[in-house]
Amino acid sequence: MTDTLALVRSLGALLTVLGCLAAALWAVRRFNLVLPGTGPAADRRLAVVERLSLDPRRSLTLLRRDDIEHLVLIAPEGHLVIESRIAGVAVVPVARTATADAKTPLLARIGSEFGQLVERARQPLGHNLPPASPARRAAANAGRRTRNA
Repeated sequence: MTDTLALVRSLGALLTVLGCLAAALWAVRRFNLVLPGTGPAADRRLAVVERLSLDPRRSLTLLRRDDIEHLVLIAPEGHLVIESRIAGVAVVPVARTATADAKTPLLARIGSEFGQLVERARQPLGHNLPPASPARRAAANAGRRTRNA
């Protein structure tokens, strides 16, 4: 008898908790509630676009400042900028695009944007990296000689 009473009490508590969660979810959806700092980021200049974990200690992060993106490797040894000044997607206000959308057919806009993406993909990797210093070149060549020997 006491086991049955304990089971009923546990199920009642579980249903109460699930009911509270359902009510909270309904309130969030109904009143469009957001956490502080997660609302519209129109005035923000800095954003983390994407993060990819390489292993438990290292990750690649794509950062955007204004309309420029930077690819950074973050590791316990420090950070390393892999590629800098990647042209990001320009954020255009809706009011300016309304007139452009009416004048340009959708397929023409998609075709031109796709062509630009193809041209960017054809460029060699690291095309916008600064040339390596002579000291770095010498260190890289020394490392190749020790591995090949």
